[in-house]
Amino acid sequence: MSIAVVPGSFDPVTKGHLDIITRSARIFDEVIVVVLQNPAKVTTFSVEERVDFIKRVTSDIPNVRVDSFSGLLVDYMTKENANVIVKGLRAVSDFEYEYQMALTNRKLKPDVETFFLNTSQEFMYLSSSIVKQIASFGGDVSDFLPEPIQDDVQNRLRKGN
Repeated sequence: MSIAVVPGSFDPVTKGHLDIITRSARIFDEVIVVVLQNPAKVTTFSVEERVDFIKRVTSDIPNVRVDSFSGLLVDYMTKENANVIVKGLRAVSDFEYEYQMALTNRKLKPDVETFFLNTSQEFMYLSSSIVKQIASFGGDVSDFLPEPIQDDVQNRLRKGN
């Protein structure tokens, strides 16, 4: 059985993230979307909110489950008996950082492989930061966020709230 982990901060989960998750679910037997808790990163939404958002937008994908973790990703991989990390790539700059992380993870746990999925063309420019900025000014985020979480994100980020 192939178990893949799609890690990230998902602050919030975007249609680009969902594209990578959905495509991963077609390739692997089980996909665990894990919200990594990074104390060095300031997030807008709590870990619990981000997990809830992902559960809501992946509820129709039977082989996906959602979790959170604080610590080294390779430790989580060992705990879940997973051996594949899936990362989405938007641009060359993503590759440089993710490749460095893939080599580090392999050094720490040699049986872990990293699969890179190119982001679908319609989401190449999309990031959680951009979505948060648009939402904070009351802009329409329907092209960027999955429908089940659009109102929650906009209501939290709209200026003045």
